[in-house]
This record gives sequence, C-alpha cells and structure tokens, in this order.
Amino acid sequence: MEVSELLEAPRPDLTALYPLPPSPLTHLGSLLAGHDAPGSDDWQHRRLESEFQACHFAETPREPLRDSHTDQSITILHAKVAQKSYGNEKRFFCPPPCVYISGQGWRLLQDNLKASGFGDSVYQLRGYMCLDNSSQSQTDAFKLVLDEQPDSRQLFACAKTLYISDQDKRKHFRLLLSLFLGRQEVGSFHSRLIKVISKPSQKRQSMKNADLCISSCSRVALFNRLRSQTVSTRYLSVEGGAFVASARHWTAFTITMVEEQRADFTLSESFVCYGCVVQLVCTETGIALPPMVIRKVTKQHAILDVDEPVSQLHKCAFQFRDSPHSYLCLSNDNIILYHAQSPMRDPSRVVLNDGSCWTIIGVESVEFSFNQGLAQAQSPVSPFPVISALEVNGGGHVAMLEIHGENFGPHVKVWFGNHEAETMFKSPKSLVCVVPDVSVFTEGWRCLRRTITVPLSVIRLDGIIYRTPYSFTYTPELQLVPALRGPEQGRRQEGPQGEQKGDDLLETIHQEFTRANFHLFMQS
Repeated sequence: MEVSELLEAPRPDLTALYPLPPSPLTHLGSLLAGHDAPGSDDWQHRRLESEFQACHFAETPREPLRDSHTDQSITILHAKVAQKSYGNEKRFFCPPPCVYISGQGWRLLQDNLKASGFGDSVYQLRGYMCLDNSSQSQTDAFKLVLDEQPDSRQLFACAKTLYISDQDKRKHFRLLLSLFLGRQEVGSFHSRLIKVISKPSQKRQSMKNADLCISSCSRVALFNRLRSQTVSTRYLSVEGGAFVASARHWTAFTITMVEEQRADFTLSESFVCYGCVVQLVCTETGIALPPMVIRKVTKQHAILDVDEPVSQLHKCAFQFRDSPHSYLCLSNDNIILYHAQSPMRDPSRVVLNDGSCWTIIGVESVEFSFNQGLAQAQSPVSPFPVISALEVNGGGHVAMLEIHGENFGPHVKVWFGNHEAETMFKSPKSLVCVVPDVSVFTEGWRCLRRTITVPLSVIRLDGIIYRTPYSFTYTPELQLVPALRGPEQGRRQEGPQGEQKGDDLLETIHQEFTRANFHLFMQS
C-alpha cells in the first residue's frame, strides 16, 4: 500500500461522536477558540467546555469596546514533564518550548510607532524565556529569535537551550516569558506547571503516578533521536498539509484511543495502553494519520504482547492497523512506511530501524489574548487575569456569577458582551458579579424561544481588555408566547392595570432587595 493511500484513509468525525450536554436554564460555556482554556485539569470538563458546548448557541453579540480583530495573542506550547540535569550535563527540554505571536493588534501598534517617526528598534518585538523563581537575570535568560512564519501571519520562536539543574529542588516549575515592544515591556506570561522527573520510568505505572500516564484525547508530541544525539532530533510535524520530520518545528497532536464497533468509531477516555488502536490528529489543522496500534519499543524491538499504560518519554512505535507489517517511520525530513519483518524465533517481537522508534511526551498549550489599544500601549498587561472555573448562584431575574482563577484585583471588571457587570473583588483568586438582565441584549425576551450567548471578558480600569474562552448563555423561560395563550389567560391579561402595576412593583422590589444584599456583601 502506498503512503498516500494510508495517509488519506478516512477518519472518524470527532465532533459527531460527542453528544451535546443537556441545556440548563442558565449555563456557562466556552467560545470556540481553537485552544484549550487555561484552568481545570479534568479532561472531560475541558472537552465539553472548550470544544462542544457552544455549538448550539444562536447569537453572539459584538465584543466590548474594541473589535476582536485588533486583538493580540500569545501562545506558549511546552512539554508536561522535563528531565533534570545532573552535574555539568545539560538536558535541554525536548521538545523545546515554543512561542507563537499573532493578531492584527501587534501590526497596528507597530504602524503607529512607525508613523510617529521612531526608529526600527522601538517597534521590534523582543522576547526572553527562563524558569520562574530562578536566579537568572534577563541577560542569562534565553533570547528568543522571533521569525515570521511563511504560511501565516504570526511570529514563531523556540527556546532550545533551557534546562533545570540538580541545584533546583522543585518538583514543579513554570516557564516565564518576558515580552518587549522596543524598550517598552508588554508583560510577563507564565506557562502551565511542568513536572520534574529524573528519567523516564520503565516500571508499570499505577494510579499513584497517573500524571505520568498518557491519557486518551490529550495532547502529545513525537520526536525521533538517532544515537541519543541532540543534533539528530526530528519532530513529527505538519507543514503545508503534509506530515514531515522537522528539525525545529513540532506539532501538538490529539491522541485518541479508537475502538471499532462495526462501521462506527467510539472514543475511549481512559489511559492509552500498548496494543490499543489510536489516532493522531493535528490540533491546528485537523489532519489525521490513519488508525495505528501503539507498541512498546525495547532495544529497537517492538513488543507485541505488552498492554501496560503508555508513560511520559517512553519509546514506542506505531503499527498501521490496516497494514500490520508497516510502521510509521522517518527518512531525513520525510515520513514514510517501514515494512518490518518478525523474527522466526520470537513472534512477539518485531525488529525496527532507527527511524521507526519514537519518543512520546504529553504537551500543554496556554493562550493569552488581549487588546491594549493605542492609548494603553505604554502599560504592561501583566499580571494577566486567568479564569479557571465559573459558578452560577441564583437564576431567573437575578443571578450571581462567581469567577475562580488567578491574578484578579480590584482594578478589573467583568463584562458580558459589551455590557459591564457590577463586580466585587473577593481575593486574587475570586471575583463575584451580578449577571446583567437579558433585556440589555435583546427585546421581547419572554416572547422568544432562543438562546443568547455572550462572551465573558475581563477589562482593566485603564481599558486593557483580557479575552477569555468562556461565555454565558441566557436560555428562554418555559412559557407560552402571548399569541398562543388560551381565552382565560387572555382575559386575565386584559384585567385592570392595577394588577399589572402591582406585579411590576413586586418584581422591582425583589431585584432591588437582591442588589442591596450584594452591595452589603461588597462592603463586608
């Protein structure tokens, strides 16, 4: 079978396999942003919130104050674990942390500086990356070389020489990205937590070390290193719609265990185990490899009778399900098929070549999207407010929304679409706000049967907008449209105006009483 035939094999429609969650009267969701929302570690919660819960929303009002097409975005892509260096050795992080900078807002800021007559050094973006809470100064941090991608309007850089020494006793750390526009600081941005390990575990993993196992539907990266030489490292990547082996760029793939039932596919959400059929899907383009069986590799042999969980930095091979003797392989910069032969003495082992042995590692992605505007370009955007969870209290005419996360302060307010909400600062990890009445977004609410979704944003008092992947949905109340009501209900509606005024007065008193309690809570 040709490589092109295998690579173009049909793959399951992933979005059709996840049913939409039931719709409560008032619920929260995440906007389709293409990236995972920073926050919860529970995969099921992240998947429903960040990918599928917004699919049925009918309307999304415009973004607050400034249009989203002038936003600025920063994405940090990095591995979940890092090996510690001992003595004089330097085990550079592999794959190296990457930074992507995109958004039309950067171009607008640079054009404004150019029009003001400043030199080239004033409007050039510069970045530095190091470990957080380290003794490294900016001069010791890795200086990023931001190159423009030929196929997209974004800048790219990777930190190739970062490592953690044995003098650092931490079990977890974060990467710290410092970004500058000329001499002006844009801000500092943290990665997700990275676990420190001494070496890849060869023991069968238990639930105590579940964070070292590869979960189905999580993100992974694959690389191949010949004879343990750093210069020979190649990463599985997608460029121009094709799978390639790149020396610099690496791609995050969603790995999913696939169980076949007749002609349909079902996706398993447990840990990936050797011997299971998996599929790798590029998180950016959606391009997928055909279903493959993941095999454990020991001394350049694929072991066919192992069913233990796949762990971080394990050596593995990918056997094509529809062509059992073919394995995913690289040759220079190309991805090819390697046709392996089973030895006669031990049918449970298959001899592989160097290009068929891959190292698998879990990866994380965190995105920061904001809008400085020209007036606020002199103020750093950090600390960057990050939302991790939302909680609704109450409902009907008055509801409260509690926002959990980090880097909150009294100088930020919560916005629903283009409307500011009354916001109370509880702590650096918690905000409370009053949900605006739906009438500010549409008229005739009680006569409509549709949902209305508005994006949630956090705005600093100086005007900097922090975008979030979360949204808030208003769901219609379950009552009949006036034109469809019965005669008795119609006569009741045509009664004295005093009854209607009394109902409006009671409703107003109820809302004002709730808001008064909220303000008392703010004062306390």
